Amino acid sequence: MNYDLAAFAAEFPWFFPLCAALFGAIVGSFLNVVIYRLPLEKSIVTPGSHCACGKPIAWFDNIPVLSWFILRGKARCCGRPYSFRYPFVEMLTAGLFLACALQFGPAKALLGMLFLACLVCATFIDLDHMIIPDPFTIWLAVVGVIAAFVFPQLHGASAELPLLAHLRSGGAAVMGVLVGSGVLLWIALLAEKVLRKEAMGFGDVTLLGAVGAFCGWQGALFSIFGGAIVGSVWVALAAIWQKISGKKAPIAPRAENAEGEETEKIGLGVHVPFGPMLAAGAAIYFLGADRWFDEYLASLGGLF
Repeated sequence: MNYDLAAFAAEFPWFFPLCAALFGAIVGSFLNVVIYRLPLEKSIVTPGSHCACGKPIAWFDNIPVLSWFILRGKARCCGRPYSFRYPFVEMLTAGLFLACALQFGPAKALLGMLFLACLVCATFIDLDHMIIPDPFTIWLAVVGVIAAFVFPQLHGASAELPLLAHLRSGGAAVMGVLVGSGVLLWIALLAEKVLRKEAMGFGDVTLLGAVGAFCGWQGALFSIFGGAIVGSVWVALAAIWQKISGKKAPIAPRAENAEGEETEKIGLGVHVPFGPMLAAGAAIYFLGADRWFDEYLASLGGLF
């Protein structure tokens, strides 16, 4: 059976990546539901997808990505416009799943899809509400640790004895949780003392713990510093766009919430969610930056 799958993949190299992308778009459609309902403590299962006017959405109007363009961003039932963010989340998830399928073997690819899908959820929930639900990130960290013990491929652990590989991978996940959450917690506490106000939410701490479970302590460190760089660029571009257009930039909380509240202008004292930046850093590390960053850390260790 394995030979048949390998032969099929060699004959049609595009098939499995295409399946991964389509699967990602479908999962992205579900993530839109989770992003909206989870912070409101609503069921993510029932009721089914429905328009803001209350009418159910037919299956042919709920096709990932395509339906938004076919309907030109307006609901068929009432003509009410709905955000481009819906197909964007679907396309983003499809792209991330495709990247996993192209880079990793089956086990790590599936785990990566789970991890990146959760990062997408955390990103947009934080953008909308300036929170990352603790049960969401804590359970993600638990799943990451268990997965690391079961699938040593997650942390690239290899050893002559299979049991040793599982222990090494699981140990890397546990260390990632402790280092990731611990370092960010200390940063948050120190920043709070200096600024004399809350500088970072606890959701960011637990999110970085989950990142450490899937990426190890190296990935957690990269997420902090890489996320800070991503965030600096993001805020700078948003400020420039705000200056040129004269419009408020979609970076502060509740940028696109159900009540239609506008975002705050970029400037001193405006709270900017850090979760999306951590998530961006984690995704960059998981999808390829781990190779050169781990080598860089190893070279630093060689100096001491």
